[in-house]
Amino acid sequence: KVLDASTLSFGTRVRWFAICFVAGIVCSFLGTALLWLPKGIKLFAVFYTLGNIAALASTCFLMGPVKQLKAMFDPKRLIATIVMLLCLILTLCAVFWWNKKGLAMLFCILQFLAMTW
Repeated sequence: KVLDASTLSFGTRVRWFAICFVAGIVCSFLGTALLWLPKGIKLFAVFYTLGNIAALASTCFLMGPVKQLKAMFDPKRLIATIVMLLCLILTLCAVFWWNKKGLAMLFCILQFLAMTW
């Protein structure tokens, strides 16, 4: 049987949720602050993407990984999940391989919109 977050105590789940959630916020704000540096778009893309991954991990601790994956891939959330995961990858591709700053910003915005949806 796949281990689920329910095997952790409630206090542990809440603690790790808070740690991941705060780490996600810090990464997102740090990325935004670094955006104004000369090569800041790469740092922004990395930190913003890490922030979104940390946000996903935070809810994983509350719901459990299996339950979260089932919810993410539910038919009414499937498009948003695919867009979000694809944009996570495309954001990094845009800054590291394609060197397209505008495209990276577009993918970051789409990440945000998909996560919000």
